[in-house]
Amino acid sequence: MSFAAAPRRPSGGAPRARRRSPLGMAVVAVAVVIAALLLLAQFWTEVMWFDQIGFSRVIWTEWGMRAALFAAGFLIMGGAVFWSFTAAYRSRPIYAPSTPEQATLDQYREAVEPLRRVVMIAGPVLVGFFAGVAASAQWRTVLLAFNSEPFGEADPEFGIDLGFFVFHLPALRFGVGFLISVVVIAAIAGVITHYLYGGLRVGPAAAGPRTTTAARVHLAVLGAVLLLLVGANYWLDRYSILTNAGDRFDGASYSDVHAVIPAKGILTVVAIFVALLFVVTAFRGDWRLPAIGVGLMVVSAIAIGGIYPAVVQRFQVNPNAQELEAEYIQRNIDSTLSAFGIEDVEKEQYDATTQAEEGALREDAATAASIRLLDPQIVSPSFRQLQQNKQYYNFNDSLSVDKYEIDGEKRDTVIAVRELNLDGLGQDQRNWVNDHTVFTHGYGVVAAFGNQPGPDGRPAFFEGGIPSQGAISDLEDGYEPRIYFSPSTQTYSIVGAPEGTEPWELDYQADDADDGGQVNTTFTGDAGPHIGSFGSKLLFALKFGEEQILFSDRVTSESQILYDRDPQQRVSKVAPWLTLDNRVYPAVVDGRVKWIVDAYTTSDAVPYSTSTPLDEAVADTLTQQQGGAVILPEEVNYIRNSVKATVDAYDGSVDLYAWDPEDPILQAWTNIFPSAVKPMEEISGDLMSHLRYPEDLFKVQRTLLTQYHVTNSAEFFSGQDFWNNPADPTSDSTPAALQPPYYLTLQMPGQEESTFSLTSTFIPGGNTDREVLTGFLAVDADAGNQDGVKAEDYGKLRLLELPRDTTVPGPGQVQNNFDSNPTISEQLNILQIGASTVRRGNQLTLPVGGGLLYVQPVYIQSTGGTQFPLLRKVLVAFGDDIGFADTLDEALDQVFGGDSGAEAGDAGTAEDEAPVAPPDDAEGGADPTVPSTEPSTEPSTEPSSEPGGGAGGAPSGDVEAALREAADAMEDANAAQRAGDWAAYGEAQERLQQALEDAIAAEEAQQG
Repeated sequence: MSFAAAPRRPSGGAPRARRRSPLGMAVVAVAVVIAALLLLAQFWTEVMWFDQIGFSRVIWTEWGMRAALFAAGFLIMGGAVFWSFTAAYRSRPIYAPSTPEQATLDQYREAVEPLRRVVMIAGPVLVGFFAGVAASAQWRTVLLAFNSEPFGEADPEFGIDLGFFVFHLPALRFGVGFLISVVVIAAIAGVITHYLYGGLRVGPAAAGPRTTTAARVHLAVLGAVLLLLVGANYWLDRYSILTNAGDRFDGASYSDVHAVIPAKGILTVVAIFVALLFVVTAFRGDWRLPAIGVGLMVVSAIAIGGIYPAVVQRFQVNPNAQELEAEYIQRNIDSTLSAFGIEDVEKEQYDATTQAEEGALREDAATAASIRLLDPQIVSPSFRQLQQNKQYYNFNDSLSVDKYEIDGEKRDTVIAVRELNLDGLGQDQRNWVNDHTVFTHGYGVVAAFGNQPGPDGRPAFFEGGIPSQGAISDLEDGYEPRIYFSPSTQTYSIVGAPEGTEPWELDYQADDADDGGQVNTTFTGDAGPHIGSFGSKLLFALKFGEEQILFSDRVTSESQILYDRDPQQRVSKVAPWLTLDNRVYPAVVDGRVKWIVDAYTTSDAVPYSTSTPLDEAVADTLTQQQGGAVILPEEVNYIRNSVKATVDAYDGSVDLYAWDPEDPILQAWTNIFPSAVKPMEEISGDLMSHLRYPEDLFKVQRTLLTQYHVTNSAEFFSGQDFWNNPADPTSDSTPAALQPPYYLTLQMPGQEESTFSLTSTFIPGGNTDREVLTGFLAVDADAGNQDGVKAEDYGKLRLLELPRDTTVPGPGQVQNNFDSNPTISEQLNILQIGASTVRRGNQLTLPVGGGLLYVQPVYIQSTGGTQFPLLRKVLVAFGDDIGFADTLDEALDQVFGGDSGAEAGDAGTAEDEAPVAPPDDAEGGADPTVPSTEPSTEPSTEPSSEPGGGAGGAPSGDVEAALREAADAMEDANAAQRAGDWAAYGEAQERLQQALEDAIAAEEAQQG
């Protein structure tokens, strides 16, 4: 017989307490203080940041719910495990049976006993901590469950409001799953303790009962609770099946409805029955009944939950799939169209012609005049070279397309912000003072006409320069040009100073400035936490690891610290419940530069809707240039552009506007954060005019429309009319990424007037390399210009479906026609000879002239020295007819029989390029790259159409001489560019153009 009691304390009296070292105590105290300060530096600085920006309720609500869930998870898990340990230990038998098994366990008990108290406390604390962390991560789920709103629409199977599936079901699944984990871990703790201390045996039955009464009751109760939770899980599975991902469609199929869902109900009943058997065992002491019950449950799960649905699927559904699945496919179609906002797509059969006829664009004159030639993904280097101004400024690689009203006419615009770029400074200029107190902001916006090139193929800027000047400045009666917040600004800055202090923040350099050619400024807004006090300085010095913050004289009583300056980062912090669009774009609104961010509410719990991975749906050549989508890699089956957000580029203030106030998910979050989102009525007309349909939402919708343009279940089942989105024909990657959608001003068939739109195309689906056009999709992206009123047609999706029996070339075929055309390829090869390369711009598609028109700008860029692209040629295709000319207007005339019937935006620019104002870098002067809006009085710079007729040109028959002169002109242009001699640069560009014309003419003469 062995005892299970604790071993006796050895004799000898109580040991003397060891003296604690004063030095050790001091070290511990210092370590505790340092740790507390570091934690406080992270915690309280966040509180200060949210308080300054006006969203303190967000952080306190999030942290409060996280803390409550952590505490609940910790207490439930830790308490259950501690109770299981304690109950098992306290109910241990006083005398354990004398068996070989118990003799072995005695050794383990003696080894464990000194650590028992530690294990029985540390174990529950450890598992409780991890449980608390897991529970706190569900703060969004729990908040939505307690603040839910009805969708007003029932699911087609159970007739329950969709709000149950979106708001309550995820919380119930989390709760049941969490409790199952608690019971399982508590049961494991109880089994181990009972076994170790003799309450549970696994030896021969002849030696006595295998469990004590206390152990039997303990484990049987845990078993009953576990089975009840498993039954609840089976019951919830019935609802979750409605969002299952299937091979052909998402949602419950015929076999799911007629076999799986009933099986889950049966298994629920079985689980409850087995739980009752465990309760009986707790009182009667017979483990055979629950053992038989568990076996029955396993057999039922295999037979009823697995074999029966498989038999139904194979022998009943598969032979009659189209008929039996029709109802459920239709459910999937209807739910998907509704969940992704594509149920009201306006479809039209478009009998596109491929024959280009003279005057065919006469009825599409407005669209032809608005065709964008400036590719925002290519011209960023041109913006840098011509408008960067200083090395510590920069433009994003991918510019934005917007619209501005210039001289009473809305014009498509390519716009960029001159952002701060500290990497442009030399190493001798990089120090803490410069990085954080002098170079604190960018300066101004730069804008160019989208449909009109400037001199020598440069962008036709209508806003730019430092100080900012141009049409936008005139339109807005001036605007605040200082850019303290922008996507590329990652470091912190310390701004502000007491009144009367000499400014030290660099604005710009000017020759007539009093301060050594430098104009300085002092920030006067309210953009960041104030750090005038010693405590604030200390916290931020610890946060950023910069002791200079604590000791610098430039950190004054009026100082503010600016950080988290990326607009997307700021919006994601104040609204962590939103999913953000990858694109953020600037606009000059009401005298301020605003960054506009589109935000979405999403869900993955809408019954029967198709689940779509966002990162895959939005991937194209644009996201590839950015290094991949920054959107969360989540799968959703519901999405709404419910919020439009703006971030002020000067003071960083964030405004959230309810763009879809009828969205139940937004309504639920508004219940949680009542003051976080402003009503749409507060959107000004100026801001409204710059809001647009978001790209990522459009990409998700076009991805779904490759299949869900088919709305008949039988046709959907066959899949013979599914489409694909085309690969970008200008991409060099392998495999090529998808072609991105493009913003254009165009007039769709059936529209009364042109409107700012977002467009994309479709080609046949399946395993085929045949790339003909099957559809063209456009959405009205113009939100209007009235205060608080969204344009009536905003968000209207229009789909042109091309006849199945016609062959309209798709983007890939058109690009192949361009590249394989002998004349075009010869001229482009000539343009690439020497120190230059050809860059093909975005290939735009427009439904005009009764067919589909393709337009692609062609840029020439130097391969050495100063490199930036200049628009030199334009490619046009309509059917199999191709045009290739210096201007879009000429190329259109080539395609449409010598007269397209419309004038493009660049009509006449070859003969009369936009003049520029005289240069003046000082304040009040005009920027040399901002073209005048007055009619040109300059002589024509167009070279003679006769071969060799231009001044200084090489003889028309001498190709090599012309190419040598072209190379010389390119070198002269680069030298003039580096020297800032724009007059010489323009003269060199004229010689280069003439030399290339001469080379082409000479080549043609030799072949003739």
